[in-house]
Parts: sequence; structure tokens; C-alpha cells
Amino acid sequence: MEDDQDKRPESLLPYEAWTEMALRQVMVEALSHVAAGGLPGGHHFYITFQTDHPGVVIPPRLKTKYPQEMTIVLQHQFWDLKMDREAGLITVGLSFGGVPATLAIPLDAVIGFADPYVQYGLRFHPAEREPAAEIAGTIVPTTEAPDESMQPVEDKPQEDQQVVSLDAFRRRPPPKE
Repeated sequence: MEDDQDKRPESLLPYEAWTEMALRQVMVEALSHVAAGGLPGGHHFYITFQTDHPGVVIPPRLKTKYPQEMTIVLQHQFWDLKMDREAGLITVGLSFGGVPATLAIPLDAVIGFADPYVQYGLRFHPAEREPAAEIAGTIVPTTEAPDESMQPVEDKPQEDQQVVSLDAFRRRPPPKE
């Protein structure tokens, strides 16, 4: 027999949604701070986002290579980082395989944010999307791992750095058939 006192009533208030919204604001504050003054010390960011989310702007070759999601690294080689709070949009210049590109990423497309320097990371639920019929240019998603060209060229491990596990932020390869 189950004790009725052990059961919690279902909340009529959206606490989980409010918590996620507040944690997204932590990411917004971090990006705004870096956009205004650059990365302090050894801080650097990994941002994972859904490339097929409405409003994401990336070069077609990257969208083809990463049709579902992609992780970018903001460390040594990025420029023009802007965090537009009103529009809920991150824009940043990065180089992929030596080719410069400007990315525009809506906050709702971000599903992961990490600062490995301080072992801090956030994982977000994917934002709810409109039905596929209403989204123009939807790409059928597949899962692919990011390649080496996403890493800045000057990114070289230093002997005194700590190893940080980012397993919670990594995609799992699709099951082999």
C-alpha cells in the first residue's frame, strides 16, 4: 500500500520552464559579458545548437554537414560576438576550415552551453517547434559528430590544464544497423 503523503501533487505552476528560462539568462549574461569585454583568463565556451531550428543562419555547406545540431567553440578565433537580448539572438564570426562565416543563432535553438575552464555546463530542452508543414526550408535531421575543422587552429592542449568531461553535451552516434 502506497503512502499518500509520499506523493507530490502535480504542480499547476511551470517551475521547470521558469528554471530553464532563468538558466538561459545565465548563458545570456555570460555571452553579453564576453561580447562587451572579451574572454577573461582561460574561459571559453562550447555552444551546442540545433542547426535546423527556425531562424538559425549558417552557411549552406555547414548546414549540409551538420543538418541537425552543431557545437561551436568560442575561444581564440572568433569575432563580432553580439548578444541581442531583445531579439533573443547570438551572432558570431568564426572560421571553418579557413573559411570565415557569420552565424546567427536564436536562443531557443541552443541546447547546450559549457565553460570547461570552470567545469560549468548547462543543458536545455529543445524548444517546441511549429509543425514541419509551417516551417519553410526544413532539413531532415541526421546525427553527425563535429569534425576537427570546428576547433580553432591555435587550440593546443596545455600540460597544466584540467581534463573536463563533457559527456552530457556530446551527441551519441546513431545505432549501427
